[in-house]
Amino acid sequence: MSESDAAKRVQAPIYPVILSGGAGTRLWPLSRPETPKQFLTLLGTSTMMQETVARTTGRAGFASPLVVSGERHVALVAQQIREAGSEPAAIFLEPEGRNTAGAIALAAYWLAERDGEALMLIMPSDHAIADIESFHGAIAAACPAARAGWLVTFGIRPTHAETGYGYIEAGDALADVPGVHRVAAFVEKPPLETARALIETGRHCWNGGIFLFSARAYVGELERLAPKVADACRSAMRAARDDGDYIRPDAVAFGACPSISIDYAIMEKTDTAVVVPVDMGWSDVGSWEALWMLKDRNGQDSICEGVAIDMDGRGNLVIVDGGPPVGTMGMRDCVIVSTAKGVLVMPRDRSADIRALAEAMLKRTDGN
Repeated sequence: MSESDAAKRVQAPIYPVILSGGAGTRLWPLSRPETPKQFLTLLGTSTMMQETVARTTGRAGFASPLVVSGERHVALVAQQIREAGSEPAAIFLEPEGRNTAGAIALAAYWLAERDGEALMLIMPSDHAIADIESFHGAIAAACPAARAGWLVTFGIRPTHAETGYGYIEAGDALADVPGVHRVAAFVEKPPLETARALIETGRHCWNGGIFLFSARAYVGELERLAPKVADACRSAMRAARDDGDYIRPDAVAFGACPSISIDYAIMEKTDTAVVVPVDMGWSDVGSWEALWMLKDRNGQDSICEGVAIDMDGRGNLVIVDGGPPVGTMGMRDCVIVSTAKGVLVMPRDRSADIRALAEAMLKRTDGN
């Protein structure tokens, strides 16, 4: 590598790539197809999208974000990013959802033409991270590996046996790159006893879906391991329309892209996958149970928000947001959510089943 190439690697910025999709079903009825959870104020005073943008805004070495979203949410995306004090470098509008491998590819092909050595920090727009400094410490640890061509994923050190997440097994450490390990294996979402056994090994982390790699490295592995995804996204970007505000990949070309995640398409097949384990207070806020665990609870171990009274209850999550007031008596470990679009009542331990109910209710109400 020449001195100029080496200098370019050092100077290449990190582009946050924010993935903003979602069906709006896992926190129904608060989240809905028109307003998935990244656009809601669930924790603190900012929306989850704004919190994601804020994690890199104003930080040295980071460029303005690239955002991949859909036409349905474009106005919300642009508004919320600017309210967070940032101006996106580009917003890509997927003609239709094709999962994460294709979504990332749109940004990667755009960036590869401009600066292939620039790093891409892939972040879902609807995750919570409590310890931002630990997050940036993990990014700093990962940068040397990413600049050397490795595909880095961030493994979340588990706090409990969780059956709703996939796991990553950390293997041998990379030589001369502290804190970075080869990926020994990816593990599908396990049953409870398996999850407990994984945690006991001390080698397994939750798969948080956050990545760091160069645009060139991702495109190279995509073309080698998932050529149908690569061909569709490359063609879609070559024929994309850029109106100055949004980049619209060609719909026909992108429609040929298989719907597949980056894990299945690339990470589980490549020999360049490495993991940085990190404890940063992460959650995908993927269920009402997860939200209950993240929020401050009262002396009854319950949470009440809005015009709600939880009398003689315990372990409940009661939220009123635009719907009728709620009064409960003697309830235990329940979720009660009242909005103008729907009302939910269920045991907290059924949170993982909400998608089926939400989809059935949305069909019944024609999505209104």
